[in-house]
Amino acid sequence: MKRTQPTNMIYIAILRGINVSGSRKLPMAELRTLLSELGLTEVQTYIQSGNAVFESEEKNQEKLGSQIAEAIKNQYDYEVPVLVKTIAQWKTAMANNPFTEADISKQAITFLATTPEETTIEIDSKEDRFQIINSEVYLYCPNGFGRSKLTNNLFERKLNTQATTRNWKTIYKLLHLAEAMEE
Repeated sequence: MKRTQPTNMIYIAILRGINVSGSRKLPMAELRTLLSELGLTEVQTYIQSGNAVFESEEKNQEKLGSQIAEAIKNQYDYEVPVLVKTIAQWKTAMANNPFTEADISKQAITFLATTPEETTIEIDSKEDRFQIINSEVYLYCPNGFGRSKLTNNLFERKLNTQATTRNWKTIYKLLHLAEAMEE
C-alpha cells in the first residue's frame, strides 16, 4: 500500500482487553470504521484482539491513544486502554529483546503506557522469566502463557501503569503491515 501523505506518521495501535472471553466486543470492521471517522487513514486491523496500523497527521501519540479510547467509550460504553507506537519505537522494542536465545514462540512483550520507575519487582513466576526494559516487559514462558502469573493485571498493579501484551507472531505482523505502508 502506498503512502498517500508524506507528512503523515504511521502508527501501530494496540488495544487492551477487547474481544476476550466474550466481553468488550469490538469487531475489527467496526474498529476500522471508528478509526477512519477520527480522520485516521489507511487503517488496517490484524486479528480480533485489537491491533491496528494507520496514518495520521497528528504527531502526539498519547493524544491519538486518548482520542481512540474516548471514541470507543462514546460508541460502546466501556473503557479500553490504547497504546500508540511509531514504527521506530516498535523496532526498538523488538531489538531490545533479552531472551534471543529462547524459543520465540514462548515469548511475548507486555507494552506499558509509561516507563516505570521501578524495573525490578519480586514475583514468584516459577520457570517464567521477565525483564523490564524501558516501557516494555519481555516475557519468556516456557510452559505457555495460559498458566503464567505474568499477566497484564499483575504488571499494571506492580508498575502502576496500563499494560497490554502481544506475542511475537503478532508483533512481527504489525511491523510488516506498518512497513508496507512506507513503500
